[in-house]
Amino acid sequence: MKSYKVTVNGNTYEVDVEEVGGAPEVKAVQVAAPAPKPAPAPAPKPAPAPAPAPAPAPAPKAAPKAAPAPSGGGEDILAPLPGTVISVNVGVGDAVKVNQVLLIFEAMKMENEIVASHEGTVTKVYVSKGDSLESGMPVLAIS
Repeated sequence: MKSYKVTVNGNTYEVDVEEVGGAPEVKAVQVAAPAPKPAPAPAPKPAPAPAPAPAPAPAPKAAPKAAPAPSGGGEDILAPLPGTVISVNVGVGDAVKVNQVLLIFEAMKMENEIVASHEGTVTKVYVSKGDSLESGMPVLAIS
């Protein structure tokens, strides 16, 4: 018979292994868990280190396509979330009505529509099929 001490997850076990007929028989006996270690004495506090110099501000990320400045010739319609333009259903000079689909884009593997919030005429189209959209990016303007 052989005896072993095994520690699992902080619990110590004394294990006796006896060979019987060629196959070992294992008996496990739990030994009292070791006494908790006393907390170490608090180390004296070191003098505070000087504050590190502030890191330089990161450079702004370049957008895939620079967002154009508002044209001043109408209200910009903004992309509600990032995605890819599938189709632009209107062009400059087209008259649009309330709730008319202006543009279809894919976001999160779903097709989404951007519709006109008011009647007017398209004064500027900032994007084309295949362009990447960023959240809040102007896609077209209606006057």
